[in-house]
Amino acid sequence: MDQPTRRDISHLPDLGSSRGRVGPVRVRMPIYVDLLPPCNQACPAGENIQEWLRLVKASDDLGAWRELTRNNPFPAIHGRVCYHPCETSCNRIELDGAVSIHSVERYLGDLAIEKNWQFSPPSYESGRRVLIIGSGPSGLSAAYHLRMLGHQVEVHDASDLPGGMMRYGIPAYRLPRDILDIEIDRIRNLGVTFVQNHTVSDLIAEREAGHFDAVFVAIGAHLSKRVDIPTRDAGRIVDAVSFLRDVASGETPIIGRRVAVYGGGNTAMDAARVARRLGAEESIVVYRRTQHQMPAHAEEHDEAVREGVKMNWLRTISEVDEGQMQVEIMELNEAGKAVGTGRFETLEADTVILALGQEADSKFLAKIPGMAFDGDVVEVDPTTLMTNVPGIFAGGDAVPSERTVTVGVGHGKKAARMIDAFLQGRPALHVPKHDLAGFDKLNLWYWGDDRRAAQPELEVEQRLNFDEIVGGLSREQARTEAWRCLSCGNCIECDGCLGSCPEDAVIKLGKGLRYRYDYTKCTGCGTCYEQCPVHAIEMIAER
Repeated sequence: MDQPTRRDISHLPDLGSSRGRVGPVRVRMPIYVDLLPPCNQACPAGENIQEWLRLVKASDDLGAWRELTRNNPFPAIHGRVCYHPCETSCNRIELDGAVSIHSVERYLGDLAIEKNWQFSPPSYESGRRVLIIGSGPSGLSAAYHLRMLGHQVEVHDASDLPGGMMRYGIPAYRLPRDILDIEIDRIRNLGVTFVQNHTVSDLIAEREAGHFDAVFVAIGAHLSKRVDIPTRDAGRIVDAVSFLRDVASGETPIIGRRVAVYGGGNTAMDAARVARRLGAEESIVVYRRTQHQMPAHAEEHDEAVREGVKMNWLRTISEVDEGQMQVEIMELNEAGKAVGTGRFETLEADTVILALGQEADSKFLAKIPGMAFDGDVVEVDPTTLMTNVPGIFAGGDAVPSERTVTVGVGHGKKAARMIDAFLQGRPALHVPKHDLAGFDKLNLWYWGDDRRAAQPELEVEQRLNFDEIVGGLSREQARTEAWRCLSCGNCIECDGCLGSCPEDAVIKLGKGLRYRYDYTKCTGCGTCYEQCPVHAIEMIAER
């Protein structure tokens, strides 16, 4: 009998219960299904996390790296700087802690560097040319995926070296530059052309001069938002983006003994920690709201505090004078909004670093007829990432989105696929996702009690330089951590269904091939369904 496909069973009662369901006429039947793991769903880069973890379990590290890089070409980078929303969504967090996905990803990325693994070149050349503006995570991701699709790709960027905010915004103690360079060089080795120190001012002319068939705008948010603060010495106020960029470029800004960073985001935390490394004896974050309301990730805040950065909540800077600043004390009103109290205090500060948010320098796009904007970002079709101008796409910090490396990489992959469809004159296809395998669907009779692996870290007293703080996992640790994956929603060939079936209706097909049902024997009792630890079996109404 043919294996049935999954059907809607929401209108049928108690199909998942074996009690009272076996009779002379079978009213339901089991089928094997594949559900969507929460980690896969949460990954902005669209990685098939569960699959590459499975390959690590099987000691196939090269296969795991190739599976991972089908969607994300930067595992060594992401294993260091991604805020891993996949782990926040991991079902194992309900048991003994989420799988440390980012550390296994880093293990694969670092192993690939050690073994000099390279991407396989595209199997054919399309003859089409695509221009990418910006060499940050979104632009680099698009370049990789477009090249793998057979297109010629040229990246134009205003900086000395590619990498965007990964190079000029993320401090080296989080992302060593040799790691960044090696993963970018893999893309260069595919035949992607990089044109650095090149500012694009007229995109239409640039496109026509290079005979490009499509354009992807992936400019980063390199402009700091400014605020007018009365001061007698404007030189004592610097913006965080310029400050971090100067340090990343090898300069050593003179900041004095006491530094105040104005803002509460991740950039503010980076600036405060970098100030400590440049010799500031006192580094203070001044933020107008509470710690609970700050946009910085909790781990960024915690690491800053560990390194001696002080936090000054519910304060806003009203004036900067020589060696000090005046701040107004804020309080939360009934709506939870910070409002001024009219009370002030004086804090010492030789330098004030403004970290109040960033903007994309998108003014050059305003010259293009039909281009639409939402403030500093470009309006795009959310399905295709194409602007109102045919053939011009945009992503990353250039469009409305969360500004992280992983979101940018996801945009680059999506844009590449949409550009490929555009160049081929075919509509963009939307593939529906499987149902989510939430924790409530699992029947975890088998899970072990292995605790989450801890990555080695430098002691705080060793950190006041730009050496990398967090180390990687060993081969054995990475393998053990991968084995903590529950494989939510997808068959792990545990033989539970095979052993539990009272009618011998389950047929094993061999390693990697899973099982099938002999429906001439199946009574629809549901014991296979009820014991399946990962919910890879569903009960549907009899056809």
